[in-house]
Amino acid sequence: MSQSRAVIITGMSGAGRSQAAKVLEDLGYFVVDNLPTQMIKFLVDQVGVAEGKRERIAVVVDTRGEVTYEALDQALKSLLQRGVRTTVLFMDADDTAIERRFEETRRSHPIREGTLAERIASERVAFEEIRGLADVIIDTTDLNVHELRDRVVKAFEGPDQTRRLRVDVISFGFKRGTPRVVDVLLDVRFLPNPHWIPDLRPLTGHDDPVRDHVLEADDAVVFVDKAMDLLRFLLPRYEAEGKAYLTIGIGCTGGRHRSVALANELGRLLRVEGFDAKVSHRDTPATRE
Repeated sequence: MSQSRAVIITGMSGAGRSQAAKVLEDLGYFVVDNLPTQMIKFLVDQVGVAEGKRERIAVVVDTRGEVTYEALDQALKSLLQRGVRTTVLFMDADDTAIERRFEETRRSHPIREGTLAERIASERVAFEEIRGLADVIIDTTDLNVHELRDRVVKAFEGPDQTRRLRVDVISFGFKRGTPRVVDVLLDVRFLPNPHWIPDLRPLTGHDDPVRDHVLEADDAVVFVDKAMDLLRFLLPRYEAEGKAYLTIGIGCTGGRHRSVALANELGRLLRVEGFDAKVSHRDTPATRE
């Protein structure tokens, strides 16, 4: 029996939470919208997620239910104790895009006081800590509904019985916290930081100058070799134990340069060797892999 899975959808109002929930419902998840965070563990118990009666569930928690960092963190810990693999999906978009969407749909923002811009700014402050709990962040600023669907499907479509171990490589910045669902954590803050080079600072690890700067460092060459040796040892053994997913976290300080370049490189090398590896970037959306 595969491990039960829960997805907690949260994030900015107007960033696409409802659309993400609909996509997960199409993927076979049992979806509950606008649930108070404190009720998550009771819902999981009620529908039998931990016992495997219902393998996949998605819950939307947000400003309407007055979600807080403390309540969400406690809910995640309770699900961990129940053996439920839980992923936090944070939906985001820039303030201008969110304001435009509210004006176009003429819907009211869940925060009632202030101008629309002030409400959005207030919600962003409230979600600052919660964003650090996210395992997957989807920025919908420049996405249409079809592209949003593709992003969600890519992140959450489960493997069937014939597929190999699914490897998710995620880059992140330690300054925003460590992703909670990480099986193998690799800290690359020992490498020279492109942030301190003026020409490279505004770029990211997706850009060739940063990628070359990071990957051509002597220590990076050794790191990649040793990391691949470790993964060649680990992955077949996890697969033999029946594990469906393995998440590899690559962390640097800000999640923009070193971790992005190395996550892309490790993902590429894993795919070359035949593993089902996908790369995502929590703090710097991917422009290419």
